[in-house]
Amino acid sequence: MSKVQALPGAFPLHEDRNFVSESEWVIFKLLCKPIDSFVDENAEALCLATSSQVSQARCDVLIRTVRIKQLDGLGSWIARLLAEAGFNDHDIRDQAASHIIHTVNHKAGYPICNDATLRALHKLQLEWKGGQQ
Repeated sequence: MSKVQALPGAFPLHEDRNFVSESEWVIFKLLCKPIDSFVDENAEALCLATSSQVSQARCDVLIRTVRIKQLDGLGSWIARLLAEAGFNDHDIRDQAASHIIHTVNHKAGYPICNDATLRALHKLQLEWKGGQQ
């Protein structure tokens, strides 16, 4: 478990929320594909498995969301926003927190993440890198 808790005024980075629509959930349930298993999926193959009922672009976002939420300290709510902003798990570990937060806010159209969120994400990145700066 991450040492970084929700800081006052920061987006609750650890919070989980449902990120799959009900119709998508039914499709994946019928395919016996648990959402957490998407970590090992390919967007094209997953789309084909759904007979294109879920687009390849949407499958890509779902896969990236699942991979991002596996990072210690991040929940599915922020993982979905990060994936929808175009990031993957490697980007979240390696790119500057300021760039990530700016991109999420730009994609959302309003400042969903503030300076406290930026500091919390930066601290998580340091934890993931073992405290290296």
